[in-house]
Amino acid sequence: MTDKAPQKFTDLISEKLSSRLPGKLGEKAERGPVVAVVKLHGVITPTPSPVSRNTISAQNTESALTRAFGHDRLAAVVLSINSPGGAPTQSALVADRIRDLAEEKSVPVLAYCEDVAASGGYWLACAADEIHAHPTSMVGSVGVVSAGFGFTGLLERFGVERRVYTAGDHKVRLDPFSPEKEDDVRWLHGLQSELHEQFRDWVRKRRGTKLTGSDEELFSGEVWSGARAKELGLVDGTGSLRQIVREKFPDAHLIAVEPRKALLARLGIGSSAARIGGLVDALEHRAMWSRFGL
Repeated sequence: MTDKAPQKFTDLISEKLSSRLPGKLGEKAERGPVVAVVKLHGVITPTPSPVSRNTISAQNTESALTRAFGHDRLAAVVLSINSPGGAPTQSALVADRIRDLAEEKSVPVLAYCEDVAASGGYWLACAADEIHAHPTSMVGSVGVVSAGFGFTGLLERFGVERRVYTAGDHKVRLDPFSPEKEDDVRWLHGLQSELHEQFRDWVRKRRGTKLTGSDEELFSGEVWSGARAKELGLVDGTGSLRQIVREKFPDAHLIAVEPRKALLARLGIGSSAARIGGLVDALEHRAMWSRFGL
C-alpha cells in the first residue's frame, strides 16, 4: 500500500456516497446508501465441525461475501472479525476473495477487530483498506504455530503394534505414535519460517508506511491491545463499529450478512465417527481461543 492509499480510500468513499445519496430530501432511508457488515467469526479451518459454533473458510464465506458486495446501493463493506486464527491457506484464500470483489465492485472495505483478530484473523483484517478495533481488542500475532500430541508408548501399553509402510524417505513425518525425530522438527521449522515470511510480506504490502514498529517487534508473534496496535500502525483507529461507520458513512444504514452454515452442521447431524472427530476439533478450537483468555 502506497502513501497515496489513504487519499485514494477517501476519494473512493466520497465517490460512492455521492452516487448513492437520495435525490430528494423526503426519500426514505431504505433508498439511501448501504454498508454491508460481513460477520467473520470463529477459527479459520477447511473442515467445519458440526459441534463448533462458528468457523471461517473459503467455502462457507463465499455466499456471504457475494451477497455483501452484490448490493446495488453499496457504499462500503465492513468485515466484522472475531478470530484467533487457524489455517494459513484458508486465511489467504478468503482475503484474496475479498480483494478480488473489492476491486471488481470498486468498493472500499473496512475491517473491525472485535475481541480478537490474531494470526489468521489479522491476515483477514489486512484485506481491508482500513483496519479499526476497540481499544481493548487483541490484535496481531503475526507468526506461525503448529501443535499436536505425542502418544509414544501408548500403543505398546495396550499391546498394539504400530505398522507404517512407505515408499519415500520422508513420506511420514511427525507421526504422533512414533518418537520425535530431529530431522522432522527441522523440516517443520523450515516450513514455519517460509509461511511466516509470506505472512510478513502480506502485512507489509497491505499496511505499507502505516507500520511504525520494527520488524522484530511487529512480526514476533506478539499480541497487542487495540490501543497499542494503533500506535504500531497495525490498525488505523479505535472505537466501536457503529461509531466508526457513522462517522465515515453518516447517511448509510447497516445490513448484516452472515455466512450460512451447512444443513447438517445446523442440525448437528452426522456419523458417530464424524461427531467424535468434531469433538476433537472443538477442543482444539477451544484451546485456540483460550490462548487469548477467551
